[in-house]
Amino acid sequence: MTDYPFLEDAWLKALQNSGAVTAERGWQPCHVTFEQGWMPLYLRSHSRGEYVFDYSWADAYQRHGLAYYPKLVTSIPFTPVTGPRWRGQPEPQTLWDAVRNRMDETGASGWHLLFPDDPCREALEGLPLMARQACHFRWFNHGYDDFDDYLGRFQSRKRKNLRKERRRVAEQGIAVQRIAGPAVTPEQWRLFYQCYASTYLKRGQFPYLDEDFFLQLAQTMAPQIMLVLAYRGEQPLAAALYFQDSQQLYGRYWGCLEELDGLHFELCYYQGIEHAIETGLQVFDPGVQGEHKILRGFEPVITWSLHYLREPAFQRAIADFCREEAEHVQRYREDAMTLLPFRKDGG
Repeated sequence: MTDYPFLEDAWLKALQNSGAVTAERGWQPCHVTFEQGWMPLYLRSHSRGEYVFDYSWADAYQRHGLAYYPKLVTSIPFTPVTGPRWRGQPEPQTLWDAVRNRMDETGASGWHLLFPDDPCREALEGLPLMARQACHFRWFNHGYDDFDDYLGRFQSRKRKNLRKERRRVAEQGIAVQRIAGPAVTPEQWRLFYQCYASTYLKRGQFPYLDEDFFLQLAQTMAPQIMLVLAYRGEQPLAAALYFQDSQQLYGRYWGCLEELDGLHFELCYYQGIEHAIETGLQVFDPGVQGEHKILRGFEPVITWSLHYLREPAFQRAIADFCREEAEHVQRYREDAMTLLPFRKDGG
């Protein structure tokens, strides 16, 4: 996956140049380099923006008088999407030795590698890492001709419900526009950021990423970007930002200036599905969380993270926790599979 957007130099430079990943923000870069490649590595002073939740682990450390922070994390900051976690083809022992050296240099409590794809995860199987599972949702392109063909695979009642949901958007006088990255205007980027920031400000929080981050991506990664905008007449209502590579579509950020029935589903799910079908993309990752995705045809999949803690007692205890948690995750996935809207005959 050589065009995976979130390991591109442009993406990581935008994070650093915009000030999103700094020691002051709790994301101190200390990347590992090796012959013809590198792996992102951050020294963390908290766990926000990771989407693999280990707050209970940190609390347990504190109760025992130990420091959980700083810790080392290999991830794509603020971006919980599965994919490769290094560039090049390093030997697993080379990576492990480099990470161990960083732990010694920084006094980090351990190392956490978040959302690796299967090749990365399998390459590290010989290392003393705990595997943790979670269940997220993906849309898969099973050779659909168009959106109607996709809906044709649904059970009748569920197909009617989805069509009704899309119809409600139009009935509210909302027009939706998909714009390829190179065609997005500065005014549209400002509108997007206003919408994105509003999702945080409504909760009394500041957004992780500032407007300069997105403006840098507009200059350096435009061919891998799609912006979806919603208007009522001339009035802007909402925006959703997508990234893509040669195989996958990634729904990343969204926000609205007015809460309207069905608007989120239209911008963040249905427009993405239509785009994937039209362009031949095979997988659509709409982002983490949200069981409401199941009835819209997003299938439950297992995602992974790998963990190592230097404190042996905690390594053993959390390994037991991960094994027990995995049983619950597997049962959850099996139950979720039964709720998918597709016809049982597969037609």
